[in-house]
Amino acid sequence: MIDLRSDTVTRPTPGMLKAMTEAPVGDDVFGDDPTVNRLQAMVAERSGKDAGLFLPTGTQSNLTALMAHCARGDEYIVGQNAHTYKYEGGGAAVLGSIQPQPLANAPDGTIPLDLIAAAIKPDDTHFAITRLLALENTIGGTILPASYVAEATTFARSKGLGTHLDGARIWNVMAASNASLAELCSPFDTVSMCFSKGMGAPVGSVLVGSKELITRAARWRKSLGGGMRQAGVLAAACIYALENHLPRLRTDHENAARLGAALAQIPALKISHQGTNMVFLSVPPEKCVALDAFLKERGIITAMGPRLRLVTHGDLKPGDVDVAAQAFKEFFK
Repeated sequence: MIDLRSDTVTRPTPGMLKAMTEAPVGDDVFGDDPTVNRLQAMVAERSGKDAGLFLPTGTQSNLTALMAHCARGDEYIVGQNAHTYKYEGGGAAVLGSIQPQPLANAPDGTIPLDLIAAAIKPDDTHFAITRLLALENTIGGTILPASYVAEATTFARSKGLGTHLDGARIWNVMAASNASLAELCSPFDTVSMCFSKGMGAPVGSVLVGSKELITRAARWRKSLGGGMRQAGVLAAACIYALENHLPRLRTDHENAARLGAALAQIPALKISHQGTNMVFLSVPPEKCVALDAFLKERGIITAMGPRLRLVTHGDLKPGDVDVAAQAFKEFFK
């Protein structure tokens, strides 16, 4: 099967599975798991932060960060298209009692600074207290301009706001820009990074930040059910990915570029956006059902819809994107 739904469909490689079975473990709730401790220390050091915290999911990692920054009734500023607002079940509001202030993302994924400035509430009992600016990189496969990140976080700090980055695919930013992890994390107080997408681990995210913020986040992790015991078997997969899978992400980007170029030759389709390992297509709505069935007959899986996202990843074999592109061409011929 050629699965283009997401880079979350990746499965552990033989080397990763071996590392998982051989990992020394302990009880992580007691802080005794040496493999978890090693992962947290590795990611904290590479990101230039004081401490790291291993969590089972990116959703929980982002939520613990928001709850570490904000108290009940506080507010965070976030993009309309951001995962922390749109795609994570409303957890900040439902579980953290934190009010989101969503703002429209510009086409390049940024949130215009004038909108941020206008959204910050005055010191008045009528309003929630604005505590945090949350950005996402990549967002929809798009890399935020480094100049914008610097300007936005500097502005947030000047207004007394904390800063959080949903860096679920920060590894793709590294691969595309040649920036170091420390450079990408430096503007933010906390950063969440995921290992179960392009990095190919079966589960796991790491949140980094100051010792104070990570200590608060660890308490919320426990409250949210994220305290795990012999979690080193999972952390070992993340360490293996960190040591072996980063260079391979460039191949994902190259495959996405080749897939996008081939699909752009089909008049019925329109490439609405392309970046890093994602291609977004506008598909004629009346063709979606038939196209989905046609592709499935040929072993190609997508999350079919009028706005179709195709994602390349490490489980694709050489030539898979060419096979997929040819199937699209055959359907529309």
